[in-house]
Amino acid sequence: MRYRLLIEYDGTDFAGFQFQGGENRTVQECLEVALSKLGGGPIRIHGAGRTDAGVHASGQVVHFDARWTVPTDRLVEAVSPKLPFDLSVKRAEVADDGFHARFDAMRRTYRYVILNRPASSALLTRFSLHERRLLNVEAMQEAAAELIGSHDFAAFGTANRPGESTVRRMERIWIRRNRDCVLITVAGNAFLRQQVRSFVGTLLEVGRGKLSPSEVREIRESRERARCPAVAPARGLCLVRVHYDGIRYAEDTRR
Repeated sequence: MRYRLLIEYDGTDFAGFQFQGGENRTVQECLEVALSKLGGGPIRIHGAGRTDAGVHASGQVVHFDARWTVPTDRLVEAVSPKLPFDLSVKRAEVADDGFHARFDAMRRTYRYVILNRPASSALLTRFSLHERRLLNVEAMQEAAAELIGSHDFAAFGTANRPGESTVRRMERIWIRRNRDCVLITVAGNAFLRQQVRSFVGTLLEVGRGKLSPSEVREIRESRERARCPAVAPARGLCLVRVHYDGIRYAEDTRR
């Protein structure tokens, strides 16, 4: 039987989502070990997004096949005590046999949090980037318009394999201030490695007054990775939702 899980994790102490072998601690490995302890043999999970080291998730989706006697409505309760403190299962359900967490995803939504005030925060430091200078959010939003649509985003990231296409479709990028934080939310059909963090690093330079929206377009059109400003740190990025046809989760990406 195939199962689908909605999971969340604090990525700070993980070397990313995907299993790497050796001593690297990954989300995939920790979840597979916990599920395998429920009986029925080893479990292999497949995730919707291969988040990098330090990147968080509140809406990651995974699927796996298993033969066991654990009732689906008790699965969250059964696996939770076996998980580390920084990884949790929010929802479990039976999926269609042909469902694939990655290949059936229609789009993914990420959010980056920037703490934009003079003082830092001990409580937010694991989940945000601290920027002391007041950012020009309006200019950042104007520049973000240059990153919406289907484009070759080679200047902002790399494909998973050499020679693969670097064309992606960004459906929406919205930027807003929420008290002391600036939230950058990006939705697209798929992403290159480090693409969202490269977007953020570039938009930060716009917010600081060091780049103009037209220069962002020039960087995009150059397709040269070296033209992109510094990549923003992983700690501010979170995968908040994976969208599927006919499947709705409670995660609200408009907040």
